[in-house]
Amino acid sequence: MSSNSSAVFHRQLTRELARAVEASGVWITDADGHRFLDGSGGPLVVNVGHGREEIARAVARQITTCGYVHPTMFTGETVERLASRLADIAPPGIRRFYFMATGSEAVETAIKLARQIHLERGEPQRYRLISRWKSFHGLSLGALAATGRTGFRTPYAPMLPESHHIPAPYCYRCSYGLAYPSCGLRCAEALDELILDLGPATVSAFLAETVSGATIAAVIPPEGYFARVREICDRHGVLLILDEVLCGLGRTGRWFASEHFGVVPDLVTMGKGLAGGSIGLSAVGVQNRWFDAVRAGSGAFVHGGTFSHHQVACAAGNAVLDILEREALVPRVASLGAQLGEMLHQRLGSHPHVGDIRGIGFLWGVEFVADRRSRKPIPRKERIAERIWNHLYAGGVLLYKSMGLAGIDGDAMVVGPPFIIEEENMHRIVEALGAAVDAELGG
Repeated sequence: MSSNSSAVFHRQLTRELARAVEASGVWITDADGHRFLDGSGGPLVVNVGHGREEIARAVARQITTCGYVHPTMFTGETVERLASRLADIAPPGIRRFYFMATGSEAVETAIKLARQIHLERGEPQRYRLISRWKSFHGLSLGALAATGRTGFRTPYAPMLPESHHIPAPYCYRCSYGLAYPSCGLRCAEALDELILDLGPATVSAFLAETVSGATIAAVIPPEGYFARVREICDRHGVLLILDEVLCGLGRTGRWFASEHFGVVPDLVTMGKGLAGGSIGLSAVGVQNRWFDAVRAGSGAFVHGGTFSHHQVACAAGNAVLDILEREALVPRVASLGAQLGEMLHQRLGSHPHVGDIRGIGFLWGVEFVADRRSRKPIPRKERIAERIWNHLYAGGVLLYKSMGLAGIDGDAMVVGPPFIIEEENMHRIVEALGAAVDAELGG
């Protein structure tokens, strides 16, 4: 249980948390001297490894030089430089970046910016947002309304603003009981139907994770999905927001996951790996033509925050980009990510309670089932994800849990190590996961 001697309101209240005292590379050490191999970078945030001195030096230098100025009064070199560098690697046409502190803030920023873009274009009736079930976009109320994870939404359902969702492109558990490619991309057609049902003139944007994150454990959309989505959005004047808070900045082996699918968004969110977990930093990238519409219209985005465009956070972001570029970590993820997938398939692909292994780069999901043939999920009351996680933790390996993949049931583990991991430790993670699955679900 959470310690009565602590004054902290911890997120985890049902067990005593170990006290981390050191983190370096891919390892975390607690106060008792136990070492843990970080196989998921926390919640897939630590990309360049723990304890990078380059980031610490950049942050310290910025704090002692010019730690804080209000973003309506001044800009700064770190902010300008990071935006310029992101413009060089972002999807075509994404040339302006609005910096916030968290992924939830980035998502809400994008939702609000899409609304203001329509106002500037003389279409004030466009306010509705469409997103997908089984998605995660954040836990602040606006982002939670867009989120499609049932367990997170249920307690606060009466507080959430109007929201609309369509099924995710989750071929393993197709909402329509179809199979790709004979399905005709039914999950994409659902977007067209919902827009028409709501009234095309009222819809502002469609928000989607480019590659689904922890909620359904690294689901990759089928070929042609995003091309169809882009066409539907364009036909109805709906803006496409891609949420790459988790899957962007090299996690999939490309700077942005949208590159894999040839889709160019109107807005894109990023976070997590943008500062490598060292400090809170997120951003929204927007197409230059939409930025110009806001500048030529009201001349200001009706949004802000005390810690937006923070120079210290952006100094960390620049240091992370330096490391990613200098050490060629994004192509490294593409290469080693394919090997990681092969290792997972070899160790777990024939296990009677492993239903699916999917992923790309350093973002992989392993879904557990009661029965492979029927794909019947394991009831949530069995707490399989927690049991496997606890087994891994006891052996010094950390992965990320995913629950509620099939309604409120279903379990998976997400593997997403820091980009600097060596093959030896990739093998350790996979073997540890295999041993945990064998122990908890039978060999």
